Amino acid sequence: MKDFKKYYSISAHPHEVYAALTNPISLQLMTGEKAIMSTEPGSEFSLWDGSIVGKNLEFEEGKKIVQQWYFGEDSSDSMVTIKLHLDKSATSLELKHSNIPDDDYDAIVEGWNYSYMASLIEFFDE
Repeated sequence: MKDFKKYYSISAHPHEVYAALTNPISLQLMTGEKAIMSTEPGSEFSLWDGSIVGKNLEFEEGKKIVQQWYFGEDSSDSMVTIKLHLDKSATSLELKHSNIPDDDYDAIVEGWNYSYMASLIEFFDE
């Protein structure tokens, strides 16, 4: 199991970024794929039309999102924590994804950088 941590700069206020990451309509606009999302702890979520699935664990509006991601038959807890910090007129997004299965690590990192975060950054840059 491996961990991944990275910071991203998003051209929006943390509350706007939080709303985009927790609203299924915004997520669908960002990705172009069906999204199921709720800010109810314990609720299941699905992004990219089921390519990413898991459980929402914790929310702090405008500040933090904690999720458990599922990886097929792997029963290990793969945890995603997103923290949002105001940095001048933008958001510094701190991403930590822990317990990523070794076989999935490269694809997950590529997905974070070139799909998930790239879509989020582009959403606010347009």
